[in-house]
Amino acid sequence: MCARVPLPYWYPAGSRRVSLKMASYVSEGGYRVGIVGATGAVGLEIVSVLARRNFPLMSLALYASPKSAGKVMSTPYGDVVVEAFSVEAARSCQFCFLAVSGDFALEHASAICAGEGPVVIDNSSAFRYMPEVPLCVPEINAASLINAKLVANPNCTTAIAAVALWPLHQRFGITKLVMSTYQAASGAGAEGMEELVTGTAAHLAGEAVTNTVFAHPLPFNLIPHIDKFQENGYTKEEMKVVWETLKIFGVTEGEMKVSCTAVRIPIMRAHSEAITIETREPISANEAREILATAPGVRVVDDIKNNVYPMPINATNAFDVEVGRIRESLIFAPNGLDLFVSGDQLLRGAALNAVLIAEKIIELSE
Repeated sequence: MCARVPLPYWYPAGSRRVSLKMASYVSEGGYRVGIVGATGAVGLEIVSVLARRNFPLMSLALYASPKSAGKVMSTPYGDVVVEAFSVEAARSCQFCFLAVSGDFALEHASAICAGEGPVVIDNSSAFRYMPEVPLCVPEINAASLINAKLVANPNCTTAIAAVALWPLHQRFGITKLVMSTYQAASGAGAEGMEELVTGTAAHLAGEAVTNTVFAHPLPFNLIPHIDKFQENGYTKEEMKVVWETLKIFGVTEGEMKVSCTAVRIPIMRAHSEAITIETREPISANEAREILATAPGVRVVDDIKNNVYPMPINATNAFDVEVGRIRESLIFAPNGLDLFVSGDQLLRGAALNAVLIAEKIIELSE
């Protein structure tokens, strides 16, 4: 009898539906989709998003390491047996999502998508900075997907900010961007969330808190250190925001100056960001609210009289990025704003963005 892969405690409750008779999810004219790293946090989330968005799916293949092969995953499409990954198997798909390490992606992605292979959408950082590989947030630079066979998904922190800032950049022209992040444990994957849960329980029980995923114990703490420190004193996570924002927006460092401080905080899901921008054109808070109110992927949550503003507890499991605390900058006004955003990084910064890329590729090919 095959072993079953249990849904983890943090998996969205709305995606726990399991049935072998959910044929309405599957389209005869749909696409063959494969997910490599299907048992991890992002892989599970991609399965959920495909179902939530009613992606035109003909078949779903779930790939993982040989030790997970043969296990059964409960999905919104019914029970699916996990297969051992191979390049040959992945090439039988039309879309292949990679939810694996950068080293794994570098080793296999090109072979998967070569020739008549599928479109590969990679969630790692392996290809993000290669000029020939699109780094895409579909609401911003969908044109980069034309004829693409390998596409890079951006860093989750970058994607959340970019969705909120792009409409403002289009209208007012952002010249300076300063960001401070408040990043959930889920940014470090299932292992990070598990370490927060077990560490919190140990702390409350008066026991020693151990850490292996994070540089220091995370419960009842915050850590201004995500990823490796670079020679300039910034961490790689912070520099990802710099590099990726410029590439996605299609601007140079001379046109937009970007700086970031990334901080890990002891919550489970959804990243938040305090953002200050300077703009070429004068900008007011009311103008910004009006523009953001109709921006795709954005929800304005900004009613300070009633204590309504973006919070990770509300952004969790939501597709849209919450934007609020919009106000004229005390430093850059009338050419600047301060704002606060919250977004579910497993969705907006990973699974949702990846599925939106696939949807946009289908749209561009029609």
